[in-house]
Amino acid sequence: MKKILTLALALTLGNAAAQADFVYPQAWSADPAASAKTGGELRTYTLSDFKTLNPFVSKEAESLPNSYFNLGAYLFTQDPRNDKFIPVMAASMPTVSNNGKRFVVKIRQGMKFSDGQAITADDWVSTLAIHKDDKVGSNSYDSFFINKKPVTVKKLDTYTLQFDFPTVDVSAYSKMSYTPWPDHVFGKAYRSGGAAAVTKLWPLNTPGSNIVVPGAWTLESFQAGQRVVLKKNTRFGEWNKDSAGKALPYLDRLSFRVIENQNAALAAYLAGQIDTFGPRNADDLAQIKRAIDGGNLKAELFANVGPQATSTWVVWNWNKSGDPFKQKIFRDVRFRRAMSHIANRKAMVQLTLGGLGTEVYSSVYPIFKNYTYASTPKYSYDLDQARKLLAQMGFTKKDKDGWLVDAQGRRLEFTLNTNSGNTVREQQGRIFADEAKKVGVKINFNPIDFNNLVDLMYEKGENRKFDSILLGFSGGTNYWPYSSNTVTCGGSLHAYNNPTNGACLTSQEQLITKLFNQGQQTLDDTKRRAIGEQLSKAMAELQPFVYLAGSNYHVSFNSRLGGEMPRNLWDAYYGSRLNVLTYIK
Repeated sequence: MKKILTLALALTLGNAAAQADFVYPQAWSADPAASAKTGGELRTYTLSDFKTLNPFVSKEAESLPNSYFNLGAYLFTQDPRNDKFIPVMAASMPTVSNNGKRFVVKIRQGMKFSDGQAITADDWVSTLAIHKDDKVGSNSYDSFFINKKPVTVKKLDTYTLQFDFPTVDVSAYSKMSYTPWPDHVFGKAYRSGGAAAVTKLWPLNTPGSNIVVPGAWTLESFQAGQRVVLKKNTRFGEWNKDSAGKALPYLDRLSFRVIENQNAALAAYLAGQIDTFGPRNADDLAQIKRAIDGGNLKAELFANVGPQATSTWVVWNWNKSGDPFKQKIFRDVRFRRAMSHIANRKAMVQLTLGGLGTEVYSSVYPIFKNYTYASTPKYSYDLDQARKLLAQMGFTKKDKDGWLVDAQGRRLEFTLNTNSGNTVREQQGRIFADEAKKVGVKINFNPIDFNNLVDLMYEKGENRKFDSILLGFSGGTNYWPYSSNTVTCGGSLHAYNNPTNGACLTSQEQLITKLFNQGQQTLDDTKRRAIGEQLSKAMAELQPFVYLAGSNYHVSFNSRLGGEMPRNLWDAYYGSRLNVLTYIK
């Protein structure tokens, strides 16, 4: 039966590749395509105003251009049933040559941007050129360089691209799957005015009629601090169909309420004002269950679906030339290991996640089981060990207020920022500061606006402003769960050491960068996992980020929504539903 199903799927995908349309397999939805309704609005929320409409300057994990304007607009995507890449905007899988370093890709014909202009090879070529211009400051910049050598693309004809990689790259299909932005908008500006012209495009006051997108959604209205409404890109539906032949997305609109914090978002969900909410902890789950059981909310609730691909962490700034005392402390690995020892992760899981989470000690999240190793060091909660490490650094005495000082009487004190409104991070920051107080380390915990926090973290230079930041990463891939942005020297999220020239400061950073590049270039799964073991060990020993805790994955949605994936496909990596297959019952 399984073979028959697999064969049927292969035929479905094969036919889709040969036609102008990309057909979403029926197996990606629990509901028959014939039962899905068209129209309606999915109501969701955002905790912080969106910062830009420009895809090349967006830095946030979730943004309008790089999470919604681009939705469904990539050459390849992974099939959640088997993790394999399949063609989407590509007409078929590429022709591979030059020992796995050259990919010739035929583009699906008939695709159009929201303004009706054809999507062609020119759009991929100019988009990559802009991403690779460091003056633009694209968050994807690092992805297109391997050992500082660029990934290149050229146009062979209107609908054929040739990608060349400097070396074999395990993430080649992912790298080629960047979204093509309109050459007649961004490419035209880049050719006439360079990076400066590109970064000026699409500020937040840009009328929706001027936004040109290749993906499922485009802008209808933007009310700063209140509400954002997206409308379906009908051109997307001309080449994206369900298995019954209906144009996608099913929904007409997707709206975001700007909400102060997650507690307010939960209240809005319980009141039926928004359609989806990701429960954070046992209290969230209990409130939702009570509302459902009491008949006050018609919703579905699934607790502990699996671990999340996420963790909170604390990072210290190594580039503080204006404060040599703090810079020396933050660069000392004994300090960072001591900070890991004061991190009471168990309390964070219990008190901030209601026990429904996981203690995290490395950048590899528990969901990626193939890349977790017993050999990775853990600097677990141990205040005595923290005191010993700090004493080795010269902090053996306390001042009249009970804070540790060195031989010159300088207090061990720093500021810790996180984003205000994120109640989980705020609680974890207070737990961290309270535990530090027990050993005599003074932490001035100060939550600030998210956008200001991001600006601090991305700042480059020898004298960056922040002391330490508590934030979170999420994502990663199930075939190589390390990020070039954070791991390699010069990466935009190499937040602890981000000097102007992007150079490594320590031999350990050089080793980590070397191991990352080796793994990135190894296609053999067993050999790549062996390199990952060395990489995880080196990163844990250096403790550039002190990882704290990750929540488990829970799912809840209003019962008026349909189109979720079959339950056996749900996990934190693929989610529980595809946006374009979601509909209002």
